[in-house]
Amino acid sequence: MHEPVRPLSLKERQRQQRRALILQATEEVLLEKDYYELSMEEVAARVGIAKGTLYLHFSRKEELVLALLEEQLKIIIKSVQEILVASEPARVRLEMLLAIVFLSLKDRRKRLIYALFGAVELRTILKERHHTLFKQFSSALTKIIDDGKAAGEFDASLSTPIMLHTFLSLLGSYPFKHLLLNETVTPEELVQHVSTIYFRGVVNPLLRPIQ
Repeated sequence: MHEPVRPLSLKERQRQQRRALILQATEEVLLEKDYYELSMEEVAARVGIAKGTLYLHFSRKEELVLALLEEQLKIIIKSVQEILVASEPARVRLEMLLAIVFLSLKDRRKRLIYALFGAVELRTILKERHHTLFKQFSSALTKIIDDGKAAGEFDASLSTPIMLHTFLSLLGSYPFKHLLLNETVTPEELVQHVSTIYFRGVVNPLLRPIQ
């Protein structure tokens, strides 16, 4: 029997509301400026709180950015979990994931989040801090890849970990970030071409057209 959920105290609600305002202000600054120009002082000023109050929530600016990234990562993982139980073939499910990530970049906020995910100095910290979330993400993708092998869609002789990390490297490619942010390619074009490159390599040889 589940215990009843304890209602939040006024102090706890105020703390949560203040945290949300801090993250909103952080996002606003990042949309206007570079990550390296983000400062705790400006975030505190935009929220209308003392810098010391901000430090009660986040100890440094990296913590602010990581909090934004964690929220986005949870959304992505939820989408992956929904794709995981879909009835479509494995290739279609992986293409759905590419579309979720790349097509979302039409939104300015999502483009910001994707750019931050690609920042090398943040990637290592994010991986260390949120290992469980990354593990869930990788496990879900591994399941889809193994489903594709079992169904005869993918080349069963290929290493699943290598297929996984190749897909992840395409999904979070730093050069792709520049192509998108500089509008060299559209998100739709990126989905199409990345799909072609990846699936031509992993398709079951028996399914490849005779040259």
